[in-house]
Amino acid sequence: MFSTQTYIERRNALKRHVGSGLILIMGNEEAPMNYHDNTYRYRQDSNFLYYFGISLANLAAVIDVDSGEEIIFGDEFSMDDIIWVGPQPTLADQARKVGVYRTEAYAKLADKLAKAKKVHFTPPYRYENKFKLSEWLSIPVNQLKEKASVDLIHAIIAQRAYKSAEEIVQMEEAVNICREMHIAAMRETKAGRKEYEIAAIIHGKALEFGGELAYPIIFSVNGQTLHNHYHGNTMTEGRLALNDSGAENSMFYAGDITRTIPVSKKFTEKQKDIYNIVLKMQLASIEALKPGIQYKEVHLLANRVLLEGLSDLGFVKGNVDEMLNEGVQGLFMPHGLGHAIGLDVHDMEDLGENYVGYRDGLERSTQLGLKSLRMAKELEEGYVITVEPGLYFIPELIDKWKSEKKFTDFINYEKLETYRDFGGVRIEDNCLITADGQKTLGKPIPKTIEEVEDLKN
Repeated sequence: MFSTQTYIERRNALKRHVGSGLILIMGNEEAPMNYHDNTYRYRQDSNFLYYFGISLANLAAVIDVDSGEEIIFGDEFSMDDIIWVGPQPTLADQARKVGVYRTEAYAKLADKLAKAKKVHFTPPYRYENKFKLSEWLSIPVNQLKEKASVDLIHAIIAQRAYKSAEEIVQMEEAVNICREMHIAAMRETKAGRKEYEIAAIIHGKALEFGGELAYPIIFSVNGQTLHNHYHGNTMTEGRLALNDSGAENSMFYAGDITRTIPVSKKFTEKQKDIYNIVLKMQLASIEALKPGIQYKEVHLLANRVLLEGLSDLGFVKGNVDEMLNEGVQGLFMPHGLGHAIGLDVHDMEDLGENYVGYRDGLERSTQLGLKSLRMAKELEEGYVITVEPGLYFIPELIDKWKSEKKFTDFINYEKLETYRDFGGVRIEDNCLITADGQKTLGKPIPKTIEEVEDLKN
């Protein structure tokens, strides 16, 4: 936990933002894998962690903005619980550590909500919380998202978007755990090994350094599949392996790092050509980061570098501005440049992606790639974002565009045929927006061709 005062100040700021009414912050329950007592690794709701700091299942909290009253609802451990999980601090003791001096049985929460004139709640993303909210507030489950409090959503984002100095310490720790995961993967990736062997090493490093996975590991020789969680392939000489894996530290702050590794000891010349385009995209994007610039503009800058590099290699031809406007780059990078990161690997996206990454007047594109940009608005000091450009050769997408005769004036489909089995390259770091630019979080993680190859020899 942070200091007691940190949580008190966060809740006081939330009250000021919301203005009036009763704020409900739901914690998470355990989630069974296949029967009640066999559960997934427990993860508390990030908003609950931010304002109340307690990582226990079956809690909820209310903040009465008008009276200032704060209550955590939950049940103390019974003797039967203690037999199975050991002695635990009382809920009342944990509540005092975050500056809350009243706790009530969970069953009393429904009565508290029933007496409130206005209840502010966030869009629930877990089904057990959806059912409870539906019952307590008499709102059909399929209407909960639209009935969620926009005032509360804006208030939470107005706080959590700006990372404090103590949060940055936690995020750098998470990124440094990621560093150990990625260096181990670079050293151990070699022909003849299964992807799942490296995935096991990656997970093991997260645990070894006191963390856990922030999201399921992406480690695959089929890097052209953006969220590839299959780990059953045998790695062979001449392939690339894409490793997108991140750690969550003991305070639940996330790191999100991607590196692309040659299975052989060296990159081939063909791989170097593509890799260096992506590295140039990433370095140019990071250099452009500063308060006041729209992240959409940085995304477009990265795509400009992409098209210029592909033009030099003969994959595309024609005017780069025209290709950029038309969306030719979507064939090669069909995702956005990055997203906010913090307590969530995609920070606060449970509140609504457009609330987090867009503002009034900033339209979301329908263009492939740009439509998936999660963070588009102007950057501000204190934001932390991922910068993760990529370049992919997706046979199914190439075939679709070719059959539709899409952008035939720009795209050299004949050359693309020789890259159908190439895979993909992505390079990702986490950057704090500072007063005059950016700071890449954590200790440097090898990413130049020379740095990566040195680790493999």
